[in-house]
Amino acid sequence: MSSANGELAPLKVSTHDLPERDRLTLWQDFFAQKIVLANVELLSTDPLRAEATLQVLPGVRAMWLDVSTHLRMERGPAHVSNGDDSFSILVKESGLFSMSQRGLEISLDDGEALAIIHTEPARLISSDACNTTFTVPHNALAPFVKNIEDMAMRRIPRDREALRLLIQYAAMLRARAPLTTPELSHLAATHLRDLIGMALGSTRDGAVIANAGGVRAARLSAIKAHILENLTSPGLTISEVARRQGVTPRYVQMLFESEGITFSEFVCNQRLRRAYSLLLEPRFCDRSVTAIAFAAGFGDLSYFNRCFRRRFGAAPSELRRDICRMNKNDGVASL
Repeated sequence: MSSANGELAPLKVSTHDLPERDRLTLWQDFFAQKIVLANVELLSTDPLRAEATLQVLPGVRAMWLDVSTHLRMERGPAHVSNGDDSFSILVKESGLFSMSQRGLEISLDDGEALAIIHTEPARLISSDACNTTFTVPHNALAPFVKNIEDMAMRRIPRDREALRLLIQYAAMLRARAPLTTPELSHLAATHLRDLIGMALGSTRDGAVIANAGGVRAARLSAIKAHILENLTSPGLTISEVARRQGVTPRYVQMLFESEGITFSEFVCNQRLRRAYSLLLEPRFCDRSVTAIAFAAGFGDLSYFNRCFRRRFGAAPSELRRDICRMNKNDGVASL
């Protein structure tokens, strides 16, 4: 799980590159017994195709699971007697997904989630399923959620904002892994715990803490992701972003101010980075600076030139000329 320099890297387990005869053994003996503590049984004759990515942070685990085969995973009395009192939230993304615990059986729709408790037996039946699981010790959630044991086998609707933010924040962590310092790992774990507590239904005090920590971080992460996906859109305004997130423009501005920057400065910096990258591309040497500016999301050429010079110490036309000259000279030298 850890690299030589201490980075906390995700663990990936996959059957894809194994001969068919060895896949079930890997899943039963390693994944099932070492990671999830359950018995695995195939319910079809189709070849097992499964992949799991596990991210372990201080006090929190996130796991992304993709299984194409119809199978059953069951935690019996022997598995729940090891003292693990954790809670898990399972988020169904696609496929067949049916969970049984406490005499109840619940099948989830895509995007819905379900809480289960590790101190009691449970059974999961899935087929062609993708899901994400978040696991937190009981004592880490108890201060945030009243009567937490009663949360087991409670369906969490997909339109619950805390669940949406939890999924988005975890996806961001997965994309940026590994986390390079213990401080970052602890911060990410705290944010995930806050969001899990909110998704389950935090107490009033827990909600205050979560909104100041994990919810705030997750919402800022979601806002930044939305900005990066819509840099070239003329409708990318703070009002539009706030409306998408269901918050006020002032709240969006406060999120950026907590990082010592404004919304407009962040958008401008990201557009400048894109323009700079495009200007460095030899295949775009035939494009005008104006075309590059518009492709990066700028609508005002004069504003673009001023910002670019202030950021990079040269006009975009100067950088374009130098890059194209270098590429031309390299082409001549290679003849």
